[in-house]
Parts: sequence; structure tokens; C-alpha cells
Amino acid sequence: MSLLLQGLALGVLTGGLYALLASGLSLYFGVMRVVMVAHPAFLFLAAYLAYTLHTALGVDPFLTLPLTVPVFFALGVAVQRLLIARLDPGNVAMMSVLLTFGLALTIEGLLGTVYSGSYKSISMEYATRSLSVGGVHLPYDKIIAFGVAAVTLGVLFAVLIRSRFGRSLRATIQHREAARLVGIHTERVAGYGFGLGLATAAVGGTVLALITPFFPASHWVWIGKLMAIIVVGGLGSVLGAALAAVMLGVVEGVVLVTVDATWATMMFYVFLFLTLLVRPQGFFGGRLAHRF
Repeated sequence: MSLLLQGLALGVLTGGLYALLASGLSLYFGVMRVVMVAHPAFLFLAAYLAYTLHTALGVDPFLTLPLTVPVFFALGVAVQRLLIARLDPGNVAMMSVLLTFGLALTIEGLLGTVYSGSYKSISMEYATRSLSVGGVHLPYDKIIAFGVAAVTLGVLFAVLIRSRFGRSLRATIQHREAARLVGIHTERVAGYGFGLGLATAAVGGTVLALITPFFPASHWVWIGKLMAIIVVGGLGSVLGAALAAVMLGVVEGVVLVTVDATWATMMFYVFLFLTLLVRPQGFFGGRLAHRF
């Protein structure tokens, strides 16, 4: 029972981080039907930026976010306008895979040139402790990651649901032509939506730098997990991806402490297979997708 409770607790904390990491992928697909293979590469670009600022200036990684988040937002807008917007509208999904695959390789190559292929990590004293609650040990780095993810996702949902931009974004997702007819500048909204997705990557990459070692090719480890999450959650649904991330995080945590690490990783792909077989629109797709 203690192992099960430990797995459940770690699964919830890890699932919150997964939700943050997958939210950007859902935005890309929801707004522009773009399969953004390079999203994990941008996560680790943010991790390396946090690492550089920390080692060079001694800055706490979270204090770098006021700098990196706007930079990544602007980078996302630029990527959408200079690259994604030039794709054939009739074949965006397929062409975006090829384009962003090349973008991921480019980022990996640049990181490898600048930082070499060795592992890097950020070690903060406050992140190495753990909290014990009723015999369940909760590492502070996982608690911090969950807290940052919860705050970031809360801000993201507030923007998507409460703001005028969020309403324009939802209208663009539901029916692009109708959105244009009511005066929404859909291309501008698409650019800002892409920027918002990369802004979440800036936060997610900074958190990853605190909890796991990384090297330039680390992004390939994550693309399968994140794709599984957004498919299980329902393509284009940020809320569905968040729920799927927590669900898969809990399953992974329980299997990790009761079976082994190999099967824990495999559960993502087991759920992906079952989703495609039983409910291709995702377990949290359908009506939920229209409410993010």
C-alpha cells in the first residue's frame, strides 16, 4: 500500500509537468494543424539558456523566466510567420512534420556545437531535499515542477478562456473561415498562438533543467511521450492533453514503483495504441476539445 501511495503521489506531480510540456503541442495542432516535432528541441534550448545564465551569472533558473519567456514568444511568432505560414494549406500536417523535424535537427546541431555532447545539469540546494507526508516522500524538485506547471497552465487557460485574444484563438480553431468573416485576423492570431506555445516551452525547459540531466539530443526521448499525451487527450485540446498527462503520469508512477522502469515508459505507448484502436479522437476529445 505504501508503494502504491508513493507511486500515485509521484505520478500526480510528474503528470502536472507532462501537462505543461504537452500544452504547446496541443496549441500548435489546434490552431494550425501543425505537428510540431521540434517542440521538445525548443524545451532543451530553454534548458541550455537557463543553464548558461545560471553558470555565468549565478542566477536562479526561475529568475531567468522574465527574459526567456518573451524571447521564446517572439521566436514562436517568427517561426510561424517565416516558416509555417509558407506551407501548403492543403497539406499542413504532413509538411509540418518534415519542416519541424529539420528544425529540431538544426537546434540539436547548434546545441552540440556550442555545448558539446556532454550532459549538463543545474543543481539547486533547495531542489535536492524531500518532504515526507504520511510515509510518502515527495522530492522538492517534483513539487516545484508541479507548482510551476500549475501556475503556468492556470495563466494559459485564463488567457484562452477569458481574454479577447483567447476568444479569437478559439474561434480560429473551430472555424477559420467564419472567424475571418467576423473580422478576426486569423494569420496574426495563428502567429500569437504559436508564440504562446513556445512561451510554455521556455517555462517547461527551465523546469526540466532542474530535475533531469540533459544533452543536445535529449529531445528525441520526449517527442514520443508528448505525442502520446496529445493523442490520448484529443488532438487540439489543451484541457484534454492536461487530463491525459496527469492520467498517464499516475499510471507511469504506479507501474514504476510496483513493476519496473521499462514497463513504466511502455505505458505511454500502450495507451497510445489503445486510443488509436478504440477512440481515435482521444479519450478526452469531442466536446471537451472545443472548451480547450
